[in-house]
Amino acid sequence: MSQALASFGFKDVDPAEKPRLVRGVFDSVARRYDLMNDVMSIGVHRVWKDIAAVRLNPQPGETIIDCAGGTGDMARRLARLADKARQRRGGPAARLIVLDYNEEMLGVGRARETAPEIVWGVGDAQALPLPDACADAFMIAFGIRNVADIAKALAEARRVLKPGGRFVCLEFSKPVTEALAGAYDAYSFKLIPRIGQWIAGDREAYQYLVESIRRFPDQATFAGLMREAGFGRVAWSNLTGGVAAVHQGWALSAP
Repeated sequence: MSQALASFGFKDVDPAEKPRLVRGVFDSVARRYDLMNDVMSIGVHRVWKDIAAVRLNPQPGETIIDCAGGTGDMARRLARLADKARQRRGGPAARLIVLDYNEEMLGVGRARETAPEIVWGVGDAQALPLPDACADAFMIAFGIRNVADIAKALAEARRVLKPGGRFVCLEFSKPVTEALAGAYDAYSFKLIPRIGQWIAGDREAYQYLVESIRRFPDQATFAGLMREAGFGRVAWSNLTGGVAAVHQGWALSAP
């Protein structure tokens, strides 16, 4: 039987090749990545990330993994929420672990002023450099569509969560109406690559990002993959009419 291929935008590639190709994309855009997010979404990505961070509900003393954490944009949100909870309740500081396959993205994050409770490390979402049941909560925001094997990445997230641990995934998804889907497609394919060329100097990278969104499973299919990985109480909430979605699940037993 031939080996299943992985998607790289609209292309199908050898799964072993996808990490290198994706790394090349993010090496190219790392220094302008956050600015591009602001421009592409007109700042709406910040609202989406705030919602996802609140859903994860970080608490004092917890170990929280921000997988595919890139420049630490999400980790800083989680650290602030955990600190607010600590001010109300007391207790030790939370520990945020930012893992990303791309060293360029992590370098941008480390160079910025950051909370002391955030630690940074290179790591593959499909083979996390962490022991079983070591984390209280797990976040992956706009990263899981870039892995070669989504099921393997979900299984790894499940493995590193303690019983009772929380999983939240924020990802682009499928608009819920045909009218919105049509408008979103027109904007994505006609404008986003041009904006990428203008701001980041890389049209092809943003062409890939647009295509990768279209290849990602819809809300119900991704929820099914979460259940297959062993998560319970799986649910999702659409954001901006399904342009993005927040998926939640719980590790209800030992991995």
